[in-house]
This record gives sequence, C-alpha cells and structure tokens, in this order.
Amino acid sequence: MPLYLIPCTLNCQPSTGGDAADIARCVPPYNAELLCRLRHFIVEDIRSARRFLRAVSRDIDIDALTFYEMGKHADTSRYATYLQPLREGEDMGIISEAGCPAVADPGSDIVAIAQREGLSVVPLVGASSLLMAVMASGLGGQSFAFHGYLPIDAGERTRCLKRLEQRSREEHQTQLFIETPYRNAKLMADLLSTCAPTTRLCIAAGITTPAEYIHTRTIRAWRSAAVPDLKKVPAIFLIRS
Repeated sequence: MPLYLIPCTLNCQPSTGGDAADIARCVPPYNAELLCRLRHFIVEDIRSARRFLRAVSRDIDIDALTFYEMGKHADTSRYATYLQPLREGEDMGIISEAGCPAVADPGSDIVAIAQREGLSVVPLVGASSLLMAVMASGLGGQSFAFHGYLPIDAGERTRCLKRLEQRSREEHQTQLFIETPYRNAKLMADLLSTCAPTTRLCIAAGITTPAEYIHTRTIRAWRSAAVPDLKKVPAIFLIRS
C-alpha cells in the first residue's frame, strides 16, 4: 500500500483569501478521487488539512478520518509510529500546510522512514510553487537551485545572499529561496541593500491564490518601486545575476 504525497495549495490557509472553488480548481481529478477514499493522513496542520479536504469534496467524512500531526510542535520520535496503518495494508496520505510534501517541509522525515523500511512512496501531480515561480519569472529554467530558508542572523544572511548572487553570475543559474512570511519584509530589505543594481529579482507570492503576485525587476528598479505587503503571504524569491 502506498504513502501518497499530496500537493496542497496555499488557498487552504484562511489568510490567503481563497475559497473552496479556488482550491478545487487546483486539485487534479485523480487526487480528488484518492482523497475521497483515504482514511489516514499525516499532516502539518490539522485545521488547514481539514479545510483543504472539505474544499476538495463534500463527500469526504472528515470526522471519520485519522490525522497524525507533523508540525513544528510535533514529537519527531513518534513519526515512525504514524506509518503503522501503512504497514498493516492501508493507504495513507501526507498533506503539508501549503505546497508539496517533503520540499522544505517536515514530510521529508516521514518519507525517509518509509524509504528505509521499503514502503511504497507515491508522489502525486499538483501545484508546485517552485516550478511555477521559475516558469513565470522570466529568469530562465535551464539551470536553477533551491536553497530553502536563508540564515536568520542578519550578518550570515547578507553573506549568503552575496554567495548566491556570485554563484548565479558564475554558473548562469537562477537561485531560489524562501522565508517565513513575517520575515519577508526584512529579507526584501536585505536583498535591496545587498545585491547589485543589475541583478534581477522576482517576487512570486501567493501563487494559486486570488492575490497571486509575480513580478520581476532589477534591484535598481525594485528600489524605486512599490513593494507589496508580504508579511502574511508565503513567497518565493528568485535572483539572477
């Protein structure tokens, strides 16, 4: 029996302003059919997972489902026990709070356990904000690298940005990274003060939501442009030097 990795759109978070129709439009039919029959879910956040499932289909009996939480307050020592239904022959699904499971996400720890035990792992097609950001940025998708979250320390973050900018220049490679929404404004300020004026920066925020915002400008142009309020919006930052 497989452990299904199920992409989840940003719309499942109340702060994005998405509704059930927005969510349902982004879910492939096969995924929707599968979600209707699964009974065990490992999720990053139970509340948003339940909202996501309700939006996918009203036929899903939420109260009949079992959820195992893998969020930041979860006990990682219990992760192996979450897979017991899978070992006993029942299909299971992993749903992140937003995005693709196991990509900059605690789901990777669950998948690692399943792989070590030789359990079947099946990734499903769905919205991938990283690929969608690359597609819409105009920065080139021939070669790109995703670095996840940058250092929190201001000095380390500045040095990291300089290294990524240099790598982009030397390897002709688009560099992608993310930040916790409430620190997006600080990261943006660091980008504007650290990167060269000619470096191109794309902000891809709220992808798949009604407030989707994807714009690419040089650092010089961004310094004089109106920067959107990103403090509550998941965003991807891409640079190309």
